[in-house]
Amino acid sequence: MNQTTRVPVISPDGKPIMPTTCARARKWIKAGKAKGLRNKLGVFYVQLLREPSGYLTQKIVAGTDRGKAFTGVAFQTKLATIALFHACLPGFYKSKRTSKDRQSVTGKMAKRTELRRTRRGQRINRKVPFNKRNHREKRFNNRRQNKIPPSVKANREMELRILTEMAKILPISQIRDESCGGNSKRNGFGISPVTVGQEWFRSQASKIAPVLEVDSLDTGRYRDYLGLVKNKKDKSIQSPETHANDAIALASTYFVQYKEFHTTKTHGHRWIGECAVTPAPFVVVTRPKLFRRKLHQENYTKGGILKRQGGTITPFGFRSGDYVQVTRKGEVIRGWIGGFTNSGKTQNISVYDHNWSRIGQFNPKSVKLIRRSTKLCVVA
Repeated sequence: MNQTTRVPVISPDGKPIMPTTCARARKWIKAGKAKGLRNKLGVFYVQLLREPSGYLTQKIVAGTDRGKAFTGVAFQTKLATIALFHACLPGFYKSKRTSKDRQSVTGKMAKRTELRRTRRGQRINRKVPFNKRNHREKRFNNRRQNKIPPSVKANREMELRILTEMAKILPISQIRDESCGGNSKRNGFGISPVTVGQEWFRSQASKIAPVLEVDSLDTGRYRDYLGLVKNKKDKSIQSPETHANDAIALASTYFVQYKEFHTTKTHGHRWIGECAVTPAPFVVVTRPKLFRRKLHQENYTKGGILKRQGGTITPFGFRSGDYVQVTRKGEVIRGWIGGFTNSGKTQNISVYDHNWSRIGQFNPKSVKLIRRSTKLCVVA
């Protein structure tokens, strides 16, 4: 069995076909039969410049291991692992503080609500009786809506983004999604927002490939059978042991089954089928922590001025989230634009890494654009 990393392949018209080995992909590129490209997730693939010999494909299964703050996604075939992803979900960022992280979706929504209530309270004339105040009556019962919480929806959309981008270069046969539970009733009606988001995710993912639910109790059994390691102490560590290995185990349930057997002399359970786990690209996916909807800072500066805050446009031709390169003391630094300073004395651009920790501030003239913003920060 060939334990080689596989490279996705697409036809000249952009149709995904069966992946190939690294050696064969290099030969194609050297001979002018194909060209190497990278998708928005940073995964390398080749596009053929001639018609392929055939379009027959084997089964490629995607597995999704969902957590509250992180999700693992894996793409597996019978003979090889193609790609692994560790998605840092934007809905609930891990923080040591007891309050909500201001850069997470939950933190942004909480602050937006607070500021809106302050503005609405300032419009009320409290000197007149309550029944004569200019209050707009509610137009409908807005307390019972069938909507997904913004934080949960943002998390599910990031998972769908990974599947959608990979479906452009891989012929995905099936998606195996781990059951996250949460079917408890609340106040006698409805189900938890986690389950609502899970069902919405499956309805959207079914447009890519058929979706099958896998019991979370089976994940550990398949992971141990494949010889994969699980890190249960710290899920925030960006390594395959936290979530990606579980995603491989979920995808492998298509190729391997633990079934019951009976013979004339004995009975029990045994493993049927085979699935090889091979080295594959491991990609960490995050989202730029930008304040898009914030109009200005909350506190006044000298002279009663509210300074601008947020937005994605800079006066130097760059946008927040653009992938750029800059050289400092002979060292080449790559990162994402997250802000700028444009005062009478200072003009610089702030560059951040994929975890949105600022690397430094640089002169705009020394910053070189590599790729426009894809609303994702990707590092292999």
